[in-house]
Amino acid sequence: MGLGSSLYAGITGLTVHSERMTVIGNNLANVNTVGFKGTTMQFEDLMSQDFATVNGIGQVGRGVRISTIYSDFGQGSFESSTEATDMAISGDGMFIVSPKGTDARLYTRAGNFRFDNDGYLVDPHGYVVQGWEVEQATTTVSAAGTATPTGSGSTRIVGTPTDIRLDNFQSAPRATTTMTVVTNLDPTATSKSNSTDHPYFAMFENWNGAAEKPLDNNRFAYSTTMKVFDDIGTAHNVTVYFDPVTLSNAGGDTVWEFMVTVNPQVDKRTLSGADGSLTPIGKGLTSAAGVLMIGTLTFSTGQLTGMSAFTLKSNGGSTGGPKDLRNWTLADFSTGGYPVFTANFLGKSNASSTGDDNATLIQMDFGMSNKDLGSTGWTVPVGGLPDNAAAASLSYTTNTSRLPNFRDPSISALATQSYNTGGSSTLFQSQNGYSAGILQNISVSREGVLTGHYSNGQVLELYALTLATFTNKHGLRREGGNLFSETRESGPALTGQAGSSGKGTVDGNALELSNVDMATEFVRMITTQRGFQANTKVITTVDSMLGEVIAMKR
Repeated sequence: MGLGSSLYAGITGLTVHSERMTVIGNNLANVNTVGFKGTTMQFEDLMSQDFATVNGIGQVGRGVRISTIYSDFGQGSFESSTEATDMAISGDGMFIVSPKGTDARLYTRAGNFRFDNDGYLVDPHGYVVQGWEVEQATTTVSAAGTATPTGSGSTRIVGTPTDIRLDNFQSAPRATTTMTVVTNLDPTATSKSNSTDHPYFAMFENWNGAAEKPLDNNRFAYSTTMKVFDDIGTAHNVTVYFDPVTLSNAGGDTVWEFMVTVNPQVDKRTLSGADGSLTPIGKGLTSAAGVLMIGTLTFSTGQLTGMSAFTLKSNGGSTGGPKDLRNWTLADFSTGGYPVFTANFLGKSNASSTGDDNATLIQMDFGMSNKDLGSTGWTVPVGGLPDNAAAASLSYTTNTSRLPNFRDPSISALATQSYNTGGSSTLFQSQNGYSAGILQNISVSREGVLTGHYSNGQVLELYALTLATFTNKHGLRREGGNLFSETRESGPALTGQAGSSGKGTVDGNALELSNVDMATEFVRMITTQRGFQANTKVITTVDSMLGEVIAMKR
């Protein structure tokens, strides 16, 4: 009977509109839920029944039902936060979290994360945020031909996504491997140390590492000091002394001798004798204690044009002792093209010369590097250094062209110079070592990289967040708690780093708010209410019509 069908059509209308009101109510209930994604309900008509008409077969609908309930994954607005671990994604990606001790993966847009008492980065349910560990960039200074520097400026992830956990809130110390000293040496300065036999090493001859004060103040024209660090993070002062060399005819060039030193008491190098015995150099036991490198800097019209550098031979104790210039030979080069020395602050075995396997090498950068490291890397003019490249051979005083020099020198934009600016001064100095540090705070980059800031001034990349996208994100299943799980309809998670493959970028100190628009929801509420009222009217009208039918019996 038609009236019965009409009654049930009205009932279907009441059912779907009441369910739609539930959806609207849920959206409005979560209008302030972090990362919430609203839903929309769409209707479709039920099957229609065929009826004969004068024009053929016609159809009469039998009601309505719910067609789809789609999630609205539109971008929500951002709210600033004071917590560095609050994160918001600008794009399609989703954070991945996992219950501790399981392989289950859940996905969320809510980035209100915190570190728990075990160091895990977790969501409010205690589920651990997933990310890749970041390979720490390192730079190894090695003698040319023995190793290659490693490390780069980009973020390199290792392994597979894992729990983000800070189980060590300390930054390990790093030994100094590079020293940069850029000075302006006053060309009008007079020499304070002079030597008839070895004018290029007069300061070295005046140095006495066994004395309380190794070098008097009136024995050098200028000095600069900087702090370096050993393998366990202990700081040591390295002082570089400079003094001009008195030359009678240098053809317009000026030459300064330099000497790189440390406190003789922390110099723990030893020398190997011909009989295999070890001779201590430092701790004030010899007059050469504390001297790590000696050499010359040549300037032409104030610009650095040449450099020589000498370090002690590993077997320098065999002839004349460590103070004998015959035991100081041309320095080795780092793979970066800078002369290197070692101090052996910790007194390690087989670590007292630059050729030793355990040596911690420090490259000395005055602003000149060597691009050609073939052979020894040094150019030694005819008549220069006949005694096995020993410093003792530099006994002449006038011909600067006979000084050793880099085979293919390259001058930096900022290099040691010799201009008349009213005195000598240090223009720039730096080194790459540091002591151990304590984690002070965390920051998150737009690429989703968690970076630790430590008390020793170091900034270390720790983890890179893993973000996931899906081929059909509308196929995800809501699990409550702002969490989604993948289904067959959604397809597997496509993971990657923020900023790549459409994953979106990450904003730290921010939270994504609910994307529910109240104005839109209230309009839907009005139309839903009117639809529900219309269907109740259908039912009451049909009821009245049924009453008329029953009254026909009277």
